Amino acid sequence: MKKTDVLKEIVFKKKEKILLAKQSLPEEDLKSKLENLPPPRPFIEAINKPRQISLIAEIKRQSPSRGIMRQEFNLREIARIYQDCGVQAISVLTEEDYFGGNLSYINEVKNTATVPVLRKDFILEPYQVYESRFYGADAILLIADLLSKEKMEELMRLAESLGLDCLIEAGDEKELKKVISLKAALIGINNRDLHTLEVDPKTTEKLFLFIPKGSVVVIESGIKTHQDVLFLKILGVNAVLIGEAFMEAQDIRKKVEEVMGW
Repeated sequence: MKKTDVLKEIVFKKKEKILLAKQSLPEEDLKSKLENLPPPRPFIEAINKPRQISLIAEIKRQSPSRGIMRQEFNLREIARIYQDCGVQAISVLTEEDYFGGNLSYINEVKNTATVPVLRKDFILEPYQVYESRFYGADAILLIADLLSKEKMEELMRLAESLGLDCLIEAGDEKELKKVISLKAALIGINNRDLHTLEVDPKTTEKLFLFIPKGSVVVIESGIKTHQDVLFLKILGVNAVLIGEAFMEAQDIRKKVEEVMGW
């Protein structure tokens, strides 16, 4: 039996959602709402610290691989705990159908925490970049697997013009080459195959060697222990993005301190 391609399903649903969003708020109207918004918080600056590994702590209610991770999902409380723990940035899942997210979560988190917020979603077109800025994101995730080089460049330039940083994520060598050719300042390596949802930590070891010096590097997926974080720190990684380990923990604060060694 053929395995379902999870990414394909998510993108199909996401395209429907974008159409609906455009019907309720057309792109021109959305763009006109961007004037007079407070400036975004500097994301790259927050996570690029010499001689230390930064934490981008993620907030997500559920995922296709784990189902519902947190029954008691109190967004503000989680953001407050992260802030108190001293995380460098927060990632917020805004995809609704598979991750139980919502765009409104971004501002709720920003009203609670003072660190920059990354919008984690499946961004396919300019409308979503404008939307990210409108809803308070400081940075957005772009997934190399979903976008042609030209489309990625277009979205990067647009984000830059709106003051947003871009975390550009690759999952294999071909995708990474595409990201490097765009001279992306912030590169993500995702250990999870988005089609099968399987995690392979060796992805980082394979791909990290190809990343040019001077890039800020974020590792995503499969980071569960302090040993994992130490290994990545020694490798020279700038930041880790961790969600599952914290979302599934009974005591989030304790788990953050344990995994990061704080």
